Amino acid sequence: MTFWLELLLGLLDDMFFAAIPAVGFALVFNVPKSALVYCALGGAIGHGSRYLMMQFGLSIEWSTLFAATLVGFIGVLWSHRFLAHPKVFTVAAMIPMVPGVYAFNAMTALVEINQLGYTHDLFASLIENFLSAMFIIAGLAIGLAMPGLFIYRRKPIV
Repeated sequence: MTFWLELLLGLLDDMFFAAIPAVGFALVFNVPKSALVYCALGGAIGHGSRYLMMQFGLSIEWSTLFAATLVGFIGVLWSHRFLAHPKVFTVAAMIPMVPGVYAFNAMTALVEINQLGYTHDLFASLIENFLSAMFIIAGLAIGLAMPGLFIYRRKPIV
């Protein structure tokens, strides 16, 4: 019982704190006031679903891809309902999943290699963090493009 309670509290915490930057970036992107709630909800759904997938053993890269795809399809659903472009809802909702820590750690390792000289540990840290950041960013980009690949096709898939 404790596992499920900790999971639920962690999920609620994750979703609440993911909604804040989603709304902040939506304001920066001049999203209409009526869509701010949906941007916050999209950020919370995306980050929360990534959190859940990671808690059940999926890597952060794959979790980000699936969460971004989920947010992309939800954004298309909302865009049909509110007659707006899907990017109004989805771009700001993806921002909380941007891998800032991995990119920062990669740059820090690069600067330390420049200052202190090459070591295997610093280079391994640089490569590991850089590749994680790039794969997470690729997951966000592909997940954001997925609805367009499936819903807005001019030719049938088969």
